[in-house]
Amino acid sequence: MRLRSLARPATILALLLGLTQAGLAADPIFPASSRFGFEPPPDMVSSKRFSGFERVEGGATVSVVELPPNAFAELEQSFTDANLKQQGFIVSNRQAIKVAGDVDAVLFTGEQPAADPSTGPAIKKWMLLVGDPTVTGIIIAQTTPDAETDESMVSMLTGVRIRPELTLDQQVAALPFRIGDPAGFRPVRVLAGNSVLMTQGPEDQMAALEQPILVLAQAVQPPPQAEQREAFARTALASNQTMKDFIVERSQSYRQKGVDWHEIVARATDTPSGIPVVVSQTIRFAPDGYLRAVGVVRADHREGVLARFREVVDSVQIK
Repeated sequence: MRLRSLARPATILALLLGLTQAGLAADPIFPASSRFGFEPPPDMVSSKRFSGFERVEGGATVSVVELPPNAFAELEQSFTDANLKQQGFIVSNRQAIKVAGDVDAVLFTGEQPAADPSTGPAIKKWMLLVGDPTVTGIIIAQTTPDAETDESMVSMLTGVRIRPELTLDQQVAALPFRIGDPAGFRPVRVLAGNSVLMTQGPEDQMAALEQPILVLAQAVQPPPQAEQREAFARTALASNQTMKDFIVERSQSYRQKGVDWHEIVARATDTPSGIPVVVSQTIRFAPDGYLRAVGVVRADHREGVLARFREVVDSVQIK
């Protein structure tokens, strides 16, 4: 399992232009771990589903994505009207502006046509590309025609505030869960405000999986029904494109402390390196979401490590 930064503009477009969220600036509210803060309208709240804001009654969202600072120049060139149109964003206007004092930004205004015009009107859409010297931001807002006014959404985006980078401890503290017993593992990186990468050993960058890694991620979306969880877990495991040739050693559902769980242990091959690995995936289900933990260790280093993966997972408390 390797973590790669987004590099291709087309990939970034495909990922981002389907997202939905909303936020603003005066007395800013910062999504968990995000450096970009906003003052949302009274009917918008911080989302539990993504990094950003959403309208309580639905119909309006603003999503916040952060990229390395050097991404701004490339994206500014790549976000042409033609490229954005291919992703379903019809741009009617773009404007170079300054935000957060003297930070370069580009505001795109337009719409996303309905896939089937008979099902409803086009969605209003805005995208703010922010080029702070220390971070690149892509903020995407979209609303149904009458959910929010154009003025409120533009004011919200252009009023963005940028705070200094949070320490790793601050990012971990902002996660939607607490780790009671790290079992010798330590956090290395927080991802998207709802996930943490942990390892055991001195290195932060792990080539050839010389150290075991464990990723914990909280998903706030309806969990599958009990009879669908086996298939759900296997599909989630197989979706990891950095590993191949999965051979399941065991797969089981169980109930512990009044909570439904599912666990898979499988052998696999790390695709980039070709190294045999053992993968442990544990999913803890809740009425409104689930916690997914994926641990990976070299097959020749597995002794005792799977038990420590479980110690960490069993200690997690949802906030």
